[in-house]
Amino acid sequence: MTVETWAKLVPELACSDLTASLTFYCDTLGFTCRFSRPEDGFAYLDWDGAQIMLEQQENAWRTALLEKPFGRGINLQIEVEDLTILTARLSTSQVPLFQEAQTAWYRENDIEHGQMELLVQDPDGYLLRFV
Repeated sequence: MTVETWAKLVPELACSDLTASLTFYCDTLGFTCRFSRPEDGFAYLDWDGAQIMLEQQENAWRTALLEKPFGRGINLQIEVEDLTILTARLSTSQVPLFQEAQTAWYRENDIEHGQMELLVQDPDGYLLRFV
C-alpha cells in the first residue's frame, strides 16, 4: 500500500501552456500527475516526494506582468535518485542544459557538503536544479 504524503511547501508555477508543461514535467523528467482539473488549467505533480503545482490561468494571483523567463531570481532544487538517468532522458528529449552536471560544494557551519547537480529550464524558463 502506498501512503500519499503532501509536502508542507509546494510551489505553484504559472505556465503559458499547461499541455507543454505537463509533457516536459511528466514525459521528459518523470513526474506523475497526482490529480488535475483541466477545466481550471491546473495539475498537481509529484516525483518521489518532490511536489509542484502547475496552473495556466489568466490574471490569477499576479503581482506583475509575466514575461519569460518566468521565476526570475529563484531556482527549485529537486533531489533525484539517479542524476545519470535524468541526464540521459534530457539528452534523448534534446532539452538543453542550463548547466551541465558538476560537483558543487556548500558549507553548513564548519562542514563542507559536495553534491552533483545540473540545471535545466522548463518551457516557461523556471530554473530547476537537480541533485
